[in-house]
Amino acid sequence: MKFNKIYSAVAATVMAFAMTGCDEERDYIVIDGNLPIKTSTFYIVGDATPNGWSIDSPTEFTPSEADPLVFMWEGMLNKGEMKACLTTGSWDAAFIRPVINGEEIGKEPITDKEFAMHAGDPDDKWRVTEAGQYKLTFNLRNWTFSSVFTGELQKPDVTPIEAENLYIVGDATPNGWNIDAPTACVKKSAYVYVYEGELKPGEMKACAITGSWDVEFVRPQNADCRIDKNGVEVEDFVYTTGPDNKWKVADHGEYRLTFDLEHWTVKAEFLKEIVVGNDPIETETLFMIGDATPGGWSMDNASEFTVDPDNKYIFTWEGELVEGSMKACTERDGTFSCPFLRPATDGCAISADGVAEPGFVYTTSPDDKWQVTAAGRYRITFNLSERTIEAVKVG
Repeated sequence: MKFNKIYSAVAATVMAFAMTGCDEERDYIVIDGNLPIKTSTFYIVGDATPNGWSIDSPTEFTPSEADPLVFMWEGMLNKGEMKACLTTGSWDAAFIRPVINGEEIGKEPITDKEFAMHAGDPDDKWRVTEAGQYKLTFNLRNWTFSSVFTGELQKPDVTPIEAENLYIVGDATPNGWNIDAPTACVKKSAYVYVYEGELKPGEMKACAITGSWDVEFVRPQNADCRIDKNGVEVEDFVYTTGPDNKWKVADHGEYRLTFDLEHWTVKAEFLKEIVVGNDPIETETLFMIGDATPGGWSMDNASEFTVDPDNKYIFTWEGELVEGSMKACTERDGTFSCPFLRPATDGCAISADGVAEPGFVYTTSPDDKWQVTAAGRYRITFNLSERTIEAVKVG
């Protein structure tokens, strides 16, 4: 079992020494296992959970009365990913994860299955394959978890929404958060509306009238319901004034959204990827993240570049890099859904010889990254007009 960081209360191996007999005679007994994880709080976070990827307010478990290190929760999970944590507010802490990335949680019961705990990469997560009601139990004493599927999602009786128009609004949509001129959908039948066009990484919801935020909106049942190349995470929506749940578009591209106001469902089809054009990238800031960089994968601690006072498109950073991967972005986007500066080929090497390929692309996907193959002090320079990167090893 691999640990990138180890909590003081979490050790991989415990050695106990037992002295038997007398004089110089000793027997050494090695106990191979995990110490109990001592905590009074426990949470799950992820787009499969009720509170989505909010690390400030993840979904909280309740400790068992019989054993305070056994935590239980019962509620609705959506299709998606999840992991667990002991504290809120930081992505840099150690997380409880599956032993193998993508381990499935679904209708089949899981009993006392081993989990792992570490910070950083690999960012392994469970994958919930069936939306529904679940009972989850995490035993921090023996490092196991159990899952029981307790029922299908109960679809509420709904009244068809009578509307002459339907609009989408949000930073994921072409017209942004302009409620006076949101992006219109096309009416295909009495209750079916379709939008076909570009969606950017960001948030969105839908409304039947313009000009006011104090109305009912078509929105997902849970915050941050994901829309990506695979479609929409949960098709059912609600029509309410609050809470202010929104869909979260993860992949930049051209989509077809189909809203059914009779049955309160939305379908999302990814039609094609949109690559950001080759015009100069306009920005006042540039940052670098990755396990090769000083701040790791923490967006809050991203390494900031300095702009050339004589050329607004030239950004330079100098500092220590270790072996690992990296990419760059124009803003500290904690959702990681913004476009990134990336190599045209995944794993493009940065070494004492420079950058293997000087060109870069500016896209949301695929998640290609540069690979630093030799640790040392580097001067990294991005030219956002010519879309090139230069790396010089200076120490």
